[in-house]
Amino acid sequence: MSERLRVVALADTHVRRGGTRRLPDTAYAELARADVILHAGDVVVPELLDELGGFAPVHAVLGNNDHELLGVLPERRVDELAGVRVAMVHDSGATAGRPGRLARWFPDADLVVFGHSHQPYDELAPTGARLVNPGSPTERRRALAHTLSVVDLVDGVVASVRLVDLDARP
Repeated sequence: MSERLRVVALADTHVRRGGTRRLPDTAYAELARADVILHAGDVVVPELLDELGGFAPVHAVLGNNDHELLGVLPERRVDELAGVRVAMVHDSGATAGRPGRLARWFPDADLVVFGHSHQPYDELAPTGARLVNPGSPTERRRALAHTLSVVDLVDGVVASVRLVDLDARP
């Protein structure tokens, strides 16, 4: 029997209680089709994790703005999903040396999801691990668009990674 998961990866949502910022409708459309949701930090309020959990199981790590989630979320985590070792951390450190650093932190990972920079990134490391920053669905900063990533995991393999431009009009 084939094991397949459609994973939606988010980071840097920065949704605050009582604020006007919310996830875009295009993000909700992707979440509605998720089997698993990964959040690579800067969730900010626990209510967002509850909301995401209404779509699919959520795996999240602590970001530098997650003060309310101290002691709730780990700084790093590794999970096995559809036979794929998935690691997460919020801040992967400086761009220079990133693949080597992530390989040291997560030597057995097949996929490493991180955030912090708000800059989408998808690279195959020399170790063979796929390194993915989904960008931010709410705060693009210097990125070209608000984004998230959709990752297909099939039988122990990262079958595909797709960056979703949430600003694109159909």
